[in-house]
Amino acid sequence: MSQDSLDQLTMPIARRSLVRFHPKRIPHAFTDVLIIGGGIAGLRAGLEVESKVEVTIITKDVLQLSNSAWAQGGIAGVLDPLDDIANHFADTMAAGKGLCDPDVVEMVVGDAPEQIRQLIEFGTHFDEENGQIALTKEGGHSHRRIVHALGDATGKEVMRALIARIQQSPTAQIWEETFTIDLLMHEGVCRGALVWNPSHGRTFVWAKQTILATGGAGQVFRETTNPKIATGDGHALAFRAGAILRDMEFMQFHPTVLYIAGSSRHLISEAVRGEGGFLRDVHGYRFMGDYDDAKELAPRDIVSRAITSQMAKTKHPCVYLDLSHLPSTMIRERFPHIGAVCAEFGIDITKDRIPVRPGAHYMVGGVEVDMQGRTSLTGLWAAGEVTSSGLHGANRLASNSLLEGLVYGEHCGRGALQQALATSDDFRAPSVSSDCLVAGRSGADLNLLDVRNSLASEMGRNVGIERDHEGLDEAARNLEFWDRYVSPCEFSQPSGWELQNLLLVSRLMVAGAINRKESRGVHFRRDFPQTDPAQAKHIALAAVLGR
Repeated sequence: MSQDSLDQLTMPIARRSLVRFHPKRIPHAFTDVLIIGGGIAGLRAGLEVESKVEVTIITKDVLQLSNSAWAQGGIAGVLDPLDDIANHFADTMAAGKGLCDPDVVEMVVGDAPEQIRQLIEFGTHFDEENGQIALTKEGGHSHRRIVHALGDATGKEVMRALIARIQQSPTAQIWEETFTIDLLMHEGVCRGALVWNPSHGRTFVWAKQTILATGGAGQVFRETTNPKIATGDGHALAFRAGAILRDMEFMQFHPTVLYIAGSSRHLISEAVRGEGGFLRDVHGYRFMGDYDDAKELAPRDIVSRAITSQMAKTKHPCVYLDLSHLPSTMIRERFPHIGAVCAEFGIDITKDRIPVRPGAHYMVGGVEVDMQGRTSLTGLWAAGEVTSSGLHGANRLASNSLLEGLVYGEHCGRGALQQALATSDDFRAPSVSSDCLVAGRSGADLNLLDVRNSLASEMGRNVGIERDHEGLDEAARNLEFWDRYVSPCEFSQPSGWELQNLLLVSRLMVAGAINRKESRGVHFRRDFPQTDPAQAKHIALAAVLGR
């Protein structure tokens, strides 16, 4: 990347490691390739290396729980003879609003048909129609090119197949319910990670190569489609270790999240609008035509802002998805999961309007990687939502995320494998720098839940779908205040580490948003509502120790 396409900022951090540790007092484990994260990117990387070297996969919860498993819509890929890879390329570039890397986009969309074929080979069963893979259309796409499974539970089926495949491997270890605290660095090289689980406490996992595939950070916001595990841990631990992050101002909000006061939020897939669903306000008015000629099929950033605007106009907490004009049999077959969730609240999606509002959905920004998945740190690779690869630009095109995880998971796995094979088997753990022996003050007296709820409210209020300088400045001050007394603390449980990670990721998001004085993609500033061609560049962030 040329320097004129990048602005780099620095951000102070309290310390490099969340906990103190002494290498002589903690158990050590060794592996060839360490993969942190058990979603689609992590498992695809694992399948690339497991037949040739020892691989250890660390997953924060059970293997079945990840953002990937929650994915409803599908995987974008050109399979229709009437479609063309050039069309998929153009749609992705258009959605990215000037920040996509065309070489990356060309590589990923060009590889999509092969990635889908490989998933079928791994045992994935995609939905079919008349003996062919069924395709649907989603917002921002010019053609029907989204493959899906189990109607509206594509991620669940893909993960089932990948999990079954990796569990058959004699060389792959899977450590479930294990929290990754920090990366282990020695002389600028990543050498593995410090992890924790409730049964064994802390463990050093030393690796020849490490792949980061930890997913997103939706829990920064109160309104989110992400599971509780999505606390930005990978973004934060990579940043503390010295990796470059970029585009952190770009959090994509999904326009349609089921809104039932007091209940947990559930994603209502983009495909519902792709199949012809209408958006109506509380008065029954179909409003999307007022905001974009593509109406319900406009890109997500436009639909999210339109819904927010219509909610404000009508002084109502949500809008409504209407499928009542569509064939009821098709709706039940196509969206069984959504139908079942809505039925729990007495909503029949074939005739009742579904209350929806936007929620934080996908972290576009992340750890900077090249086309092979290499980060700025030697020995560390990254794939999936934790990264900024250049595919999504300023706004991810629907159903490109699972595709990115597959492509970059394969590339990371291949690259890490080559490097691991080239590393001598007499690999030994190096000494650890003395700054990791310094204790932070105890955080036992802090009300972590109260701080976390305040953080989520602050981010939703001032760093949400629409932003301005006054709100961002207020968010920066509040985050800095909380960070001064939370980040120096030493915790012994994931709840404390998660809060520290959420605070760091929030600070990074605010820093990017303050410095991008324009509106572009999912970043909309009320005080700078226009897109500035001179700002068609990435904002990168690097850590500096101290305050």
